[in-house]
Amino acid sequence: MGFLDIFKTPRDLAKEEIIEVPWHVLSKMEQLDEIREESKTNPVAIFKHSTRCGISRGVLKLFEKSYSLTDNQLKLYYLDLLENRNISNEIAARFKVQHESPQMIVIKNGVVVHHDSHHSIEASHLEKFI
Repeated sequence: MGFLDIFKTPRDLAKEEIIEVPWHVLSKMEQLDEIREESKTNPVAIFKHSTRCGISRGVLKLFEKSYSLTDNQLKLYYLDLLENRNISNEIAARFKVQHESPQMIVIKNGVVVHHDSHHSIEASHLEKFI
């Protein structure tokens, strides 16, 4: 702690501890084709989040606290379910994974290799796919 840190608020200090998660927003249907192609060279994960759900918000916060991978290891997409329900429905149809919320789907070589929902979602589960 430096001398100037005495002028920082607890919120400022907390922000310094936050590690930014390299989210990519999934908001266009055509991105699903890109995701399938990307997954052939690097694993891809999609986090489906309901912004009005307390459970989803809690799972997202815990996930972000423990996530440590880079874009070069795994590309991480964020899907706002309330804004993009049609994309969520297409993910379920295209990748043959029943919709849940919150949900984490891992795609490798064009197919789903893992998925979790609710409190089963953990950042450490993704490490085995890199």
